[in-house]
Amino acid sequence: MKQWLPGLDTLRRYEAAWLPRDVFAGVVLATMLVPVGIAYSVASGLPGIYGLYATIVPLLAYALFGPSRILVLGPDSALAGILLGVITPLAAGDPMRAVTLAGMMAIVSGLACILAGVARLGFVTELLSKPIRYGYMNGIALTVLISQLPKLLGFSIEGEGPLRSLWAIASAILDGQINWVAFEIGFATLAAILLLKNTRLPGILIAVVAATVVVGVLDLGTRYGVKVLGPLPQGLPGFVVPWISTSDIVPVLLGGCAIAMVSFADTSVLSRAYAARLGMRVDPNQEMVGLGAANLATGFFQGFPISSSSSRTPVAEAAGAHTQLTSVVGALSIALLLLVAPNLLEDLPTAALAAVVIAAAIGLFEVADLKRIYRIQRWEFWLSIVCFVGVAVLGVIPGIGLAIALAIIEFLWDGWRPHSAVLGRAQGVKGYHDMTRYPAARRVPGLVLFRWDAPLFFANAEFFRERVMDAIATSPTPVRWLVVAAEPVTSVDVTACDVVAELDQTLHAQGIEFCFAELKDPVKDKLKRFGLFAQLGEHYFFPTIGVAVSRYLEINNVEWNDWEDQAENDLEPLAGRNLKAGP
Repeated sequence: MKQWLPGLDTLRRYEAAWLPRDVFAGVVLATMLVPVGIAYSVASGLPGIYGLYATIVPLLAYALFGPSRILVLGPDSALAGILLGVITPLAAGDPMRAVTLAGMMAIVSGLACILAGVARLGFVTELLSKPIRYGYMNGIALTVLISQLPKLLGFSIEGEGPLRSLWAIASAILDGQINWVAFEIGFATLAAILLLKNTRLPGILIAVVAATVVVGVLDLGTRYGVKVLGPLPQGLPGFVVPWISTSDIVPVLLGGCAIAMVSFADTSVLSRAYAARLGMRVDPNQEMVGLGAANLATGFFQGFPISSSSSRTPVAEAAGAHTQLTSVVGALSIALLLLVAPNLLEDLPTAALAAVVIAAAIGLFEVADLKRIYRIQRWEFWLSIVCFVGVAVLGVIPGIGLAIALAIIEFLWDGWRPHSAVLGRAQGVKGYHDMTRYPAARRVPGLVLFRWDAPLFFANAEFFRERVMDAIATSPTPVRWLVVAAEPVTSVDVTACDVVAELDQTLHAQGIEFCFAELKDPVKDKLKRFGLFAQLGEHYFFPTIGVAVSRYLEINNVEWNDWEDQAENDLEPLAGRNLKAGP
């Protein structure tokens, strides 16, 4: 129970001294959660009230199931692009159908996270390299930013995908559809948020409240056609099963799984960062369960998919949050607002909401680290750019699919075509080293020392055979022994063992002994089970390369002058003179 319900464990150990700080932090947090939740809901193609529903329920669920004490969950700008990409074409302008689709995507995402967490697959998001994550997140950021430009400019467009939306925006601007009053309000809101971003002031709250007051006092909605949020329904979300049609199943499943991947990747990074800061350890599998429970709960209570927040969590921390009770207080504060004063934000302009989302989208862009990646490894930089273009051109879901495919290819490529080297003895350097790095290194006559820098498995077994035969063919002297320097080989499978067995027979037919050096014991155990240990002969497995070389020289009676032996011989007369010179 303690493992699966960390919130109850915290409650049992709760100290009274923490209560004032958690309550205060929860109230402060709620002031930011309200405008942000509404803004991200509208950005996702949903009515604003559902952003509050998707804030209340996940905070309560994560407080019970989540392992992190102060992590804040809720609607997120990184998910808005995915939701918009799935919901817009399926909902066809019907807001309630959009809500149903979003709710089912939350359920799919929640179940995917919970199943992965229970199966202890919390490591899967680590398979996405940093450049690939940057690529699809930059693409999502651009998609979200483009989707909010019409609202910022005070008009609406019809277009699916970033490129079509850009064309529609440009056409609307040329047709003179900009509402300049709405634009001025949105631009001022955006400027205020960005200017106050690195201060201790609540920039989003200040900017949104100011915009709401100006629009309400000057009646800009009626006089100048500035679009506003309007009155919110009074009351709390109820339990609803979001039934979808069979034609929606595939896109909703794909969208939900994409959201699970993106949200957990972000949540795991943020969770680890705060755990390290607080001197705690967070189980990534339980983090996945907590995130999944929050999504599952919000899906059944009229919400939509959520993630952790890198902007709201610091607010809670700065306000003095100590435990998950901060999130509970924040959720209850929003619930109280919906029960007592649901019309408080009816004059909130949609241009200001767009400004909130655009500010968040700008924060998603990663440029500085991509510059560093470009300097140190350009192919990974271009991999990131391909992911970015894929999301921007193909759309969010296909773009993320492309990112996953590239991640798999990148992962397999390193093992499929790994580095290998023929080793030689370099003057004045301990050990045996890559001949391409030390061209002057000497090779033992008749001996090929071949290093394989990867696990040996089905995808690279034939390549291993090719590289071994190339090493033998390019040897300057007839080969008697081939020794595989196998320290980097961490695993071997059946396919690879069969290739090694065939290679041993081929080499024997050419009068070449096939040997291994520095092979790890677990890998050696596999070779024993596969019968290779007996086929090659136990006496051809050596603990070190040095032992293998010594044994080769001894058996084959090869003359070899090693610089290290020569150095020792040169020191012996000097050592004798030192002894004679002693007292």
